[in-house]
Amino acid sequence: MRRGARSDLRLAVEALPRATREAMLDGLRRNEIIAGAYTSRDGGVCPMLAAHRSGQRTDFLAFADAWDRFCNAKRARRASRRELRTLEALLRASLAADADLGAAIAEHQELARERRAREARATGWGWIAEAEAQAAPAPKLTARS
Repeated sequence: MRRGARSDLRLAVEALPRATREAMLDGLRRNEIIAGAYTSRDGGVCPMLAAHRSGQRTDFLAFADAWDRFCNAKRARRASRRELRTLEALLRASLAADADLGAAIAEHQELARERRAREARATGWGWIAEAEAQAAPAPKLTARS
């Protein structure tokens, strides 16, 4: 089943590097954004060029295709307020999800370490982990000539 244009745009936004998404968000505020072309005669730019102008040089054709499909752009035209609000919301949500995911991963790793240590102590195998932590690194083996 074919995804909708909004879903394609969301996936394209999420596939962009974090720095590009941040630059694009900044570029949306600083530039007149268009759909259907890279630039317009009156100075409008696509969201990807806006990100480039904000310092991120990323080529990602899938984003451009998804943006133009979402906007149903057949030729260069100014992006509507709704289209801009949607893109901004997708960018903000993807940036927030990145931050939340990093914190969740770190919390999960800490809980897993604590659980393994607790289980090792309960089963009597905790001395192995303590010994490994205190042990000096193993000597490096070298090939004989």
